[in-house]
Amino acid sequence: MLTFGGKLLGMLILGIAGGTGCGKTTVVNQIVEELPDNEVGVISQDSYYNDLAHLTKEERGQVNFDHPNSIDFDLLIKHLQLLKQGKSIEKPIYSFVEETRLDETILTPPRKVMIVEGILVLSNPKLREMFDIKIYVHADSDERLIRRLQRDIRERGHDLEKVLSRYQTAVKPMHQQFIEPSKEFADIIIPNNHYNTVAVDMVRTIINERLG
Repeated sequence: MLTFGGKLLGMLILGIAGGTGCGKTTVVNQIVEELPDNEVGVISQDSYYNDLAHLTKEERGQVNFDHPNSIDFDLLIKHLQLLKQGKSIEKPIYSFVEETRLDETILTPPRKVMIVEGILVLSNPKLREMFDIKIYVHADSDERLIRRLQRDIRERGHDLEKVLSRYQTAVKPMHQQFIEPSKEFADIIIPNNHYNTVAVDMVRTIINERLG
């Protein structure tokens, strides 16, 4: 357990959201890199996409992965509850190449600070209630599209036509409908077109104070 101001505290949970390609992972790394080893854990929403093993590869390709219904929020919330109870979890592994979960899992122990990051983590009310600090990472839409193109082609084996089609039919409309509006729930908004030292340092300071 943690003590802060003489009070006994449990796990500190941060939620970090923002549109696809906004640089959430970069911000997470910047926050974590100067914090004590083995006291901070990171969980990605991407690990909790629904298991689509029952669908064909072609059918999986038609799924809207930017809609909240594509995420197994119930399992993510259950896992966070277990971590808060001091129990380890079997975190799913999701393959973006195969577009489904793998059979393997990753044993993930509880930490004093858990960071949950993903495009939709502030859009779910029950999950949002579990966050002690809510952060939204903002980046220009053109910059996000460029990063998305580079990532999906290089890391996920998608061709240019598929990436652009998904962006137009799913990514952009879902961003406008679900992700951008979730910004209103954020305690801190970090502009990430450039490295924002002040905002990241502020988050680090809050965490270090809680760590005592």
